[in-house]
Amino acid sequence: MQKQAIFESKRCYIRPFIESDLDAFITYRNNPEWMEFQYFKGLAREEYKEILLREPSVEKGAQLAIIRKADESLMGDVFIKKEGETCWIGYTINPIFKRQGYAYETIKAMIHWIQQSYPGLKIKAGTSPENLASIQLLKKLEFTPAGMEEGEIVFQYV
Repeated sequence: MQKQAIFESKRCYIRPFIESDLDAFITYRNNPEWMEFQYFKGLAREEYKEILLREPSVEKGAQLAIIRKADESLMGDVFIKKEGETCWIGYTINPIFKRQGYAYETIKAMIHWIQQSYPGLKIKAGTSPENLASIQLLKKLEFTPAGMEEGEIVFQYV
Protein backbone atom coordinates (compact mmCIF):
# COMPACT_ATOMS: atom_id res chain seq x y z
CA MET A 1 0.00 0.00 0.00
CA GLN A 2 1.25 3.47 -0.82
CA LYS A 3 2.52 5.48 2.14
CA GLN A 4 -0.16 8.18 1.88
CA ALA A 5 -3.11 5.88 1.11
CA ILE A 6 -6.16 6.37 3.32
CA PHE A 7 -7.72 3.05 2.31
CA GLU A 8 -7.36 0.58 -0.51
CA SER A 9 -9.10 -2.09 -2.53
CA LYS A 10 -7.58 -4.95 -4.49
CA ARG A 11 -6.70 -2.86 -7.56
CA CYS A 12 -6.78 0.72 -6.23
CA TYR A 13 -5.81 2.92 -3.36
CA ILE A 14 -7.43 6.13 -2.24
CA ARG A 15 -5.30 9.08 -1.18
CA PRO A 16 -5.33 12.86 -1.04
CA PHE A 17 -4.87 14.62 -4.38
CA ILE A 18 -1.44 15.82 -5.46
CA GLU A 19 -0.65 18.45 -8.07
CA SER A 20 0.26 15.88 -10.75
CA ASP A 21 -3.35 14.53 -10.58
CA LEU A 22 -4.90 17.82 -11.73
CA ASP A 23 -4.65 17.40 -15.53
CA ALA A 24 -6.30 13.96 -15.54
CA PHE A 25 -8.92 15.16 -13.04
CA ILE A 26 -9.80 18.22 -15.12
CA THR A 27 -10.03 16.10 -18.30
CA TYR A 28 -12.85 13.91 -17.00
CA ARG A 29 -14.47 16.46 -14.67
CA ASN A 30 -14.90 18.96 -17.50
CA ASN A 31 -16.41 16.38 -19.89
CA PRO A 32 -20.00 17.70 -20.12
CA GLU A 33 -21.66 14.44 -21.22
CA TRP A 34 -19.89 12.29 -18.63
CA MET A 35 -20.46 14.77 -15.81
CA GLU A 36 -24.13 15.40 -16.57
CA PHE A 37 -25.24 14.34 -13.07
CA GLN A 38 -22.33 15.79 -11.07
CA TYR A 39 -22.15 19.10 -9.24
CA PHE A 40 -18.39 19.55 -8.80
CA LYS A 41 -17.43 20.36 -12.40
CA GLY A 42 -16.56 23.04 -14.90
CA LEU A 43 -14.15 24.95 -12.67
CA ALA A 44 -10.88 26.57 -13.70
CA ARG A 45 -7.61 24.79 -12.90
CA GLU A 46 -6.81 27.23 -10.05
CA GLU A 47 -10.20 26.63 -8.44
CA TYR A 48 -9.78 22.85 -8.60
CA LYS A 49 -6.23 23.18 -7.30
CA GLU A 50 -7.34 25.22 -4.29
CA ILE A 51 -10.06 22.72 -3.39
CA LEU A 52 -8.27 19.46 -4.17
CA LEU A 53 -4.82 20.19 -2.73
CA ARG A 54 -5.93 21.38 0.71
CA GLU A 55 -5.66 19.03 3.66
CA PRO A 56 -8.63 16.65 3.43
CA SER A 57 -11.17 16.83 6.25
CA VAL A 58 -14.07 14.41 6.51
CA GLU A 59 -15.91 16.97 8.66
CA LYS A 60 -15.64 19.67 5.96
CA GLY A 61 -15.92 17.28 3.03
CA ALA A 62 -12.94 15.49 1.48
CA GLN A 63 -12.42 14.86 -2.22
CA LEU A 64 -9.92 12.00 -2.58
CA ALA A 65 -8.12 10.47 -5.57
CA ILE A 66 -8.69 6.89 -6.72
CA ILE A 67 -5.34 5.59 -7.98
CA ARG A 68 -4.90 2.36 -9.96
CA LYS A 69 -2.13 0.32 -8.36
CA ALA A 70 -1.00 -1.22 -11.66
CA ASP A 71 0.20 2.04 -13.21
CA GLU A 72 -0.40 4.81 -10.62
CA SER A 73 -3.00 6.46 -12.88
CA LEU A 74 -5.82 8.62 -11.53
CA MET A 75 -8.99 6.64 -12.19
CA GLY A 76 -11.52 8.87 -10.49
CA ASP A 77 -12.37 10.39 -7.17
CA VAL A 78 -14.52 9.86 -4.11
CA PHE A 79 -16.11 12.35 -1.77
CA ILE A 80 -16.89 11.83 1.90
CA LYS A 81 -18.45 14.21 4.40
CA LYS A 82 -19.56 13.56 7.94
CA GLU A 83 -22.72 15.46 8.91
CA GLY A 84 -24.00 14.59 12.36
CA GLU A 85 -24.73 10.86 12.44
CA THR A 86 -24.34 10.45 8.67
CA CYS A 87 -21.41 10.01 6.28
CA TRP A 88 -22.35 11.23 2.80
CA ILE A 89 -20.40 9.68 -0.04
CA GLY A 90 -19.97 10.45 -3.72
CA TYR A 91 -17.90 8.95 -6.51
CA THR A 92 -16.81 9.56 -10.06
CA ILE A 93 -14.85 7.24 -12.33
CA ASN A 94 -12.99 8.54 -15.37
CA PRO A 95 -14.98 7.30 -18.40
CA ILE A 96 -11.94 5.45 -19.78
CA PHE A 97 -12.21 3.13 -16.74
CA LYS A 98 -16.00 2.72 -16.73
CA ARG A 99 -17.74 -0.70 -16.55
CA GLN A 100 -14.65 -2.50 -15.20
CA GLY A 101 -15.81 -2.85 -11.59
CA TYR A 102 -13.61 -0.08 -10.20
CA ALA A 103 -16.49 2.00 -8.77
CA TYR A 104 -17.98 -1.05 -7.04
CA GLU A 105 -14.62 -2.15 -5.65
CA THR A 106 -13.68 1.35 -4.46
CA ILE A 107 -17.03 2.13 -2.81
CA LYS A 108 -17.07 -1.28 -1.10
CA ALA A 109 -13.62 -0.47 0.36
CA MET A 110 -14.81 3.02 1.33
CA ILE A 111 -17.84 1.60 3.16
CA HIS A 112 -15.55 -0.73 5.12
CA TRP A 113 -13.20 2.16 5.96
CA ILE A 114 -16.11 4.37 7.14
CA GLN A 115 -17.47 1.55 9.30
CA GLN A 116 -14.04 1.09 10.90
CA SER A 117 -13.29 4.81 11.28
CA TYR A 118 -16.78 6.04 12.23
CA PRO A 119 -18.66 3.10 13.74
CA GLY A 120 -22.40 3.50 13.97
CA LEU A 121 -22.76 6.27 11.40
CA LYS A 122 -25.28 5.96 8.59
CA ILE A 123 -23.78 5.94 5.11
CA LYS A 124 -25.79 7.78 2.47
CA ALA A 125 -25.42 8.77 -1.17
CA GLY A 126 -27.60 10.93 -3.39
CA THR A 127 -28.09 10.49 -7.11
CA SER A 128 -30.23 11.88 -9.88
CA PRO A 129 -33.29 9.75 -10.71
CA GLU A 130 -31.97 9.72 -14.30
CA ASN A 131 -28.52 8.39 -13.35
CA LEU A 132 -29.36 4.73 -13.88
CA ALA A 133 -25.74 3.54 -13.67
CA SER A 134 -25.33 5.10 -10.22
CA ILE A 135 -28.68 3.72 -9.00
CA GLN A 136 -27.70 0.26 -10.22
CA LEU A 137 -24.31 0.52 -8.48
CA LEU A 138 -25.83 1.64 -5.17
CA LYS A 139 -28.37 -1.21 -5.23
CA LYS A 140 -25.60 -3.71 -6.01
CA LEU A 141 -23.71 -2.34 -2.97
CA GLU A 142 -26.84 -3.00 -0.82
CA PHE A 143 -27.97 0.61 -0.48
CA THR A 144 -31.72 1.13 -0.35
CA PRO A 145 -33.76 4.18 -1.38
CA ALA A 146 -34.51 6.37 1.64
CA GLY A 147 -36.43 9.27 0.10
CA MET A 148 -35.85 12.32 -2.06
CA GLU A 149 -33.81 15.40 -1.19
CA GLU A 150 -33.25 18.41 -3.46
CA GLY A 151 -34.31 16.44 -6.55
CA GLU A 152 -32.07 13.47 -5.83
CA ILE A 153 -32.86 9.97 -4.64
CA VAL A 154 -31.13 9.43 -1.30
CA PHE A 155 -29.82 5.91 -0.76
CA GLN A 156 -28.78 4.53 2.61
CA TYR A 157 -26.42 1.64 3.21
CA VAL A 158 -28.14 -1.18 5.07
